[in-house]
Amino acid sequence: MRSKRIFHTVESHTEGMPTRVVTGGVGTLPGATMEERRQWFIAHSDHLRRLLMFEPRGHSAMSGAILQPATRPDADWGVVYIEVSGCLPMCGHGTIGVATVLVETGMVEVTEPVTTIRLDTPAGLVVCEVAVRDGAAEAVTIRNVPAYTDRLDAKVDVPGWGAVTYDLAYGGNFYAIVDAGQLGLRVDVAQKDQLLAAGLAVMDAINAADAPVHPENPEINVCHHVQLVDPGSDARHSRHAMAIHPGWFDRSPCGTGTSARMAQLFTRGELPLDTDFVNESLIGSRFVGRLVGESSVGNLPAVIPTVTGRAWLTGTAQYFLDPADPFPEGFLL
Repeated sequence: MRSKRIFHTVESHTEGMPTRVVTGGVGTLPGATMEERRQWFIAHSDHLRRLLMFEPRGHSAMSGAILQPATRPDADWGVVYIEVSGCLPMCGHGTIGVATVLVETGMVEVTEPVTTIRLDTPAGLVVCEVAVRDGAAEAVTIRNVPAYTDRLDAKVDVPGWGAVTYDLAYGGNFYAIVDAGQLGLRVDVAQKDQLLAAGLAVMDAINAADAPVHPENPEINVCHHVQLVDPGSDARHSRHAMAIHPGWFDRSPCGTGTSARMAQLFTRGELPLDTDFVNESLIGSRFVGRLVGESSVGNLPAVIPTVTGRAWLTGTAQYFLDPADPFPEGFLL
């Protein structure tokens, strides 16, 4: 056996969406903050993301997280989030997966009935409350970074679809929120091809016409997620298909997307604080969200979201890079 690199991982899925947690083989990334480490990784080591996320080691909807030492004294671990679409500031389903992996592999001190894990992420500090019974993580509630509404009732001309009305909110990433009904669609697996085509077209049109920029971090400046909401969804129970760049669906209900959706509903006066909100994915899996307070992002009003979901470990792995491998950075079809 020959290999110029070896990566150690713990595999998991959160409500159907994979999180490949990289526990060894990358080393500590340069940077005084996790956002600096993320930017360094994008500039110098993005080939590792492609190697681990793309085929043949991954697939077109792969997602993962690289464990790092924390850069701040109030955090237990640092995380850099990776997926086929890029290196994210924050990932909700990935955080639930990371917290579950840390508990069930003993990489944090475990206490029952609740183990608290503080994660240093590029988007800020994220606190995880892990419900533990008999050493197993039964559910994870993450207290996410502040979420806010960027715009309401915006319009964009989308080639092939005409004028589309959308809201845009931030929950760790930017999300365009679109009523699928205005596109003549329902959130149904049978319409997945049309939903994905519509979501990607809306995404491209927004980024071309009026790309969002985070008021405190100008490096967060693109919309790579479109939440296509099923007609009849409301502030108690919403169903959606999450189209993601460059062309796939989130299998989970999406933690940062749930946070953004709650911020949008709060701004519209439809979702009050301390009220459960059920968010359902295209495959029927669910997160339960709740807004627990108000805050601000720059000079914009914001809310503090929590999201509760479940993750399961599916295995461990070692990935090699043979020096003669013709696809040292993988490939996507």
